[in-house]
Amino acid sequence: MKPGRAINAISPAANTTLHALFMLMSLSCVVPLLLVVAVSVTSESSVVADGYRFIPNKLSLEAYRYLWQENRTILSAYGVTVFTTVVGTLLSLLVIGLFAYPLSRQEFAFRRLFLFLVVFTLLFQGGLVSWYMVTTQVLHLKNNIWALIVPHLFNGWYVMIMRTYFSTTIPDAVIESAKIDGAGEFRVFFSIVVRLSLPGLATIGLFSAIVYWNDWWLPLMLMTNDKLLNMQYLLYKAQSLADYLSNLSGENYGTIAQIRPPTLTLRMALAVVGIGPIVLAYPFFQKYFIKGLTIGAVKG
Repeated sequence: MKPGRAINAISPAANTTLHALFMLMSLSCVVPLLLVVAVSVTSESSVVADGYRFIPNKLSLEAYRYLWQENRTILSAYGVTVFTTVVGTLLSLLVIGLFAYPLSRQEFAFRRLFLFLVVFTLLFQGGLVSWYMVTTQVLHLKNNIWALIVPHLFNGWYVMIMRTYFSTTIPDAVIESAKIDGAGEFRVFFSIVVRLSLPGLATIGLFSAIVYWNDWWLPLMLMTNDKLLNMQYLLYKAQSLADYLSNLSGENYGTIAQIRPPTLTLRMALAVVGIGPIVLAYPFFQKYFIKGLTIGAVKG
């Protein structure tokens, strides 16, 4: 080792190699997204003739015009998605935080029992039929907005992450001093623990928000009211309808078969419409997201 060089320092060649590697990884994420956007504004005939291209031969907004034919429905679905994402994420953080915090405290008498129940649900599930019966017959979650929120409130894996986070980042001395000053458990949790755990909560919040935003399965199972459909399920129905119309035979279906939606470019437009807001929101969580993943790691 050269004099004056830090023990954990890397050579310039290794540093350049790592930078190049991470740049390639970043490009592998960004380039496909750019291709999706480019194809979504390309003419359907150009895509059929020339394939997918980063620079469109012929610009066209036909796919977006096809979606905009039902603009009121799309805006309503966006409203449902935004509401379920915001409210569901906040409630999920509350439920997961209140459940994970006692599991991180050694003095909690039933800690092992509840921890076993969490781990057991991660390994075994009750199946679709039992889940559907409990959701619809016991909880009466069907054709109401809470049917899109309540099933995703609790996640055993997120509980384990937050339990570990609380155990490794919240000093016992801080909790004990607050209790000596007369603070109760709820006061300690909301005034001290939550404020010290913002990076971890932001990480779990981002995970939960992505789950709520991308969910199309709950509307498929629990919704028949079109006014309560979220964005992802509406886009799924639009894609299914476009595929159906594109496969009709003119001899059997007459004029309806002449409706040929831009199937190839429509898929890309659906992707752009579906991921847009959640991609724009990610930079605001990035600082907390990185810190939440790394804090509590082994330090030496």
